[in-house]
Amino acid sequence: MIEIKEELLESVLEGAIHEIDDNAAKLISITRKIDAIEPLHFFVNAKQLAKDRTFWSSTADQFYIVGIGKAHTIRADSNRFQKTEKLWRNLLDEAIIHNPFQTPGTGMLALGGMSFDPGIRKSSLWEKFDHSLFAIPEYMLTVNESGYFLTVNVQADAETNANKLAGIIRRNEEVLIKPRPVLSAGPSIQWQEEVAPRDWMDTVKDATEAIEQNEADKIVLARELRVKLDSTVDIAAVLNNLIKTQSNSFVFAFEQGGDCFVGATPERLAKIEGTNVLSTCLAGTAPRGKTVSEDKRIGENLLYDEKNRSEHEFVVSMIKQAMDQYCTDIEIPDKPVIYPLKNLQHLYTPVTATLKDGYSIFDIIGELHPTPALGGVPRDESLEFIREHEQLDRGWYGAPIGWLDSNGNGEFAVAIRSGLIQGDEASLFAGCGVVRDSDPLAEYEETAIKFTPMLSVLGG
Repeated sequence: MIEIKEELLESVLEGAIHEIDDNAAKLISITRKIDAIEPLHFFVNAKQLAKDRTFWSSTADQFYIVGIGKAHTIRADSNRFQKTEKLWRNLLDEAIIHNPFQTPGTGMLALGGMSFDPGIRKSSLWEKFDHSLFAIPEYMLTVNESGYFLTVNVQADAETNANKLAGIIRRNEEVLIKPRPVLSAGPSIQWQEEVAPRDWMDTVKDATEAIEQNEADKIVLARELRVKLDSTVDIAAVLNNLIKTQSNSFVFAFEQGGDCFVGATPERLAKIEGTNVLSTCLAGTAPRGKTVSEDKRIGENLLYDEKNRSEHEFVVSMIKQAMDQYCTDIEIPDKPVIYPLKNLQHLYTPVTATLKDGYSIFDIIGELHPTPALGGVPRDESLEFIREHEQLDRGWYGAPIGWLDSNGNGEFAVAIRSGLIQGDEASLFAGCGVVRDSDPLAEYEETAIKFTPMLSVLGG
């Protein structure tokens, strides 16, 4: 139940509408505190409103954002980071925002993401996902350490009737906050097909030859696994399974016109709270062991493996270099530690810093993307090889996804361990870093391991 008198919604709307001094529509954002509600129930209830849904969770922090519908969208194809930030700033300047709480993830908020590379011709697989798309939801649930918050974002002009608008909002909110039964168990896989695996291994060989000829130091190559399921996928069930099985990850779903990009990524790109900046280096991968002793042995081998440490240092160096332009007080530990997940373990190094005046999270993610863990080193040369040789439109795979709020907070992750779900079919994606001594079969096997998190929640 909402902890706020219904008439207060009307009074806030009336006050906001009175602020509109011309007949042009403006975005009004109102945040209220509510009683506890299960985020996935809120997500499921939104099906009755027949609107696209967005889900974001930092499972380690018990932080959730669930967005329903689109009150406003921000799109950009070229100069995406600069244009998106400019449009977001313009929107904040024009919007009327009522948020007495000011905690991260509340107030007016944009959720979305970008494609890995707008320089690649978009395939039909990703036709519903723009190269950069951020949505301000019509209704949004935020769960953080301060409680549960419900935000409504609506377009209104000076002639809008506050009472009628409040009535529509209340009816939709009643649908969204209703308790729901237990979530379904999820789908099961009928068959799966790797897309051109032998061609992919040949491309790995081509990449090692290019590196031998000093055309690059590292090239990251991705591949696709196509999956057929026994029924139309219940996205809520997939999210539920990801939350249960993928701790220390960002669980996400972005619906767009019936398609849904969903996954659980452990890789944070950047987080900003006020002027505090956090980025994380997550490069170097190994499977988990079946016993405690085997798991420890595999982790120790990963810590001292020359190829994986080299891969990790590429990322650490690049993040430090990127942050130098926009931050002060940069702090980086001397060596990585093991970051364990359910199916995999990684080398992990956190980077903290203080944001300089005049810069934003878009400056940082624009400089960081793509990291050496997803593109390669040097960036331009590795991207050129990917464009020319990789037989795949990555779409939003490997790209920045996340959120930013009107309080100046935000968080972006790199969209790995993910798939695009279309009805009863899905395309899953995985990649690996190719260096001078890479073996095509070993790299193929590494990507096979990286498919595991998504395959497992789809019933594989």
